[in-house]
This record gives sequence, structure tokens and C-alpha cells, in this order.
Amino acid sequence: MAKRKKKERLSANYLEKIPLRPEQIPWSMDDKGIVTLDIENRGAVNRIAQVLLRKPKVSHIHLDEQGSFVWSLVDGEMDIAAMGVLVEERFGEKAQPTYPRLAKFFQILDSYGFIEWN
Repeated sequence: MAKRKKKERLSANYLEKIPLRPEQIPWSMDDKGIVTLDIENRGAVNRIAQVLLRKPKVSHIHLDEQGSFVWSLVDGEMDIAAMGVLVEERFGEKAQPTYPRLAKFFQILDSYGFIEWN
């Protein structure tokens, strides 16, 4: 029970946050509206993996349809709760459960350093 309340508080806190796309992360959108983030693999370990294991210098992270839509909404002014309203308008039942999914999406982006907070 305590774990569930913690998750609810965490989600509520995330819903009030205002995400911002970092300028140093290049991204593109294809003609179908799918966003691709181009993440440069830096650091000594990545360099060794690039040389020895032929790993790419740049990873291309392809977001799904809903993730791409949300990424396009990130402007440094709109909070996650307001984005949820637009997601529900666009995707309807496919977006459910909207707010826990949005909170988790932004937690993941934050953990990889793909977003900043305004």
C-alpha cells in the first residue's frame, strides 16, 4: 500500500514539472511524425566499444507515435499535466492510463539526460 502511494505522489510531482529539450541533443521528425533523437556516444568506455566492438558513434533513438507527439509538445513552457490533456484528445483510449504513462516516459527521458527541467 505504501508503495502505491509513493508512486501516486511521484506521478503527481512529475505532472507539475515543465520539461525542456536540451539544445545539444539533435532530433528530427519524419513525414509520419515519428521523432528520432541522435545521441552521441561519448566517453572512454564508449570509445573503446566503438573501436573494438564497432559500436556506433551516434545512437538513433526512435520514439513511438505517442512519444513523438509528446516530444513535439516539449517547449519549456507547458507542464506535463497540460500535455496529458492534449495526448488524451489526440489518442483517446490508446493513451490510457495517460498520466502514469507520461510520468514514466519523462522519468526515463530524465534518467538518460534527454530532457531538462524549466
